[in-house]
Amino acid sequence: MKRLDLVISERELPAVLKAIDGAGAPGYTVMKHVTGRGPHGSVSESMDFSGLGANAHVLVFCEVEVLEKLRESLKPLLSYFGGMAYVSEATPL
Repeated sequence: MKRLDLVISERELPAVLKAIDGAGAPGYTVMKHVTGRGPHGSVSESMDFSGLGANAHVLVFCEVEVLEKLRESLKPLLSYFGGMAYVSEATPL
């Protein structure tokens, strides 16, 4: 089983979730208003009031076959809108 972690702008969330559903993923978890520090610096605390620039963390667990479909559908979105995606192994308890 694979684990896919995506960090994207909340504005792009509907398009990303549509791609995940279209690839046949069994489900996902969305955590909104994710902040942190990346290569472009840290996120301003003023975002708490406006929500402008907020990110979302999307977590997907799926089989390899679904992951390949996800790669095909998400790569163009990530290339155009930005964000990051990482795949790792996942072993159920």
